[in-house]
Amino acid sequence: MDTLSSRIAADRLRTAGVPVTLQRLEIARVLLTQPVHLSADQVLSMVRERSPEVSRATVYNTLRLFREKNLVKELIVDPERVVYDSNTDPHYHLYDVDTGELSDVSADELQVVGMPKLPGNLVLDQVDVIIRVRKPSS
Repeated sequence: MDTLSSRIAADRLRTAGVPVTLQRLEIARVLLTQPVHLSADQVLSMVRERSPEVSRATVYNTLRLFREKNLVKELIVDPERVVYDSNTDPHYHLYDVDTGELSDVSADELQVVGMPKLPGNLVLDQVDVIIRVRKPSS
């Protein structure tokens, strides 16, 4: 395991209050050391390249924990595809429905103007914007 990426991953876990285990560290190394958008299956595949003993349940449980600790954002890009975004800073997404590619759009490039009036017992948690694009039909 790359020492620098392991150190970065361990620091991110500790800062978030997540106890560091070998499995969590390996999953964090895949997700938290660079900006990525990965499905749970992609995370599992990448983790198993180095740690074949890591189970699917461990990956899913760890992704849930990382989401709860705001280490990743869960994005539902379509009803059959969920990805985990390691960039938790405010930003939006551009999703190519033809290729499945998801890319970041800076919050400076898109402004959401106006919000609906919320009932008195609710507060705004977050706004997720996914701009879906495709190639024009011929």
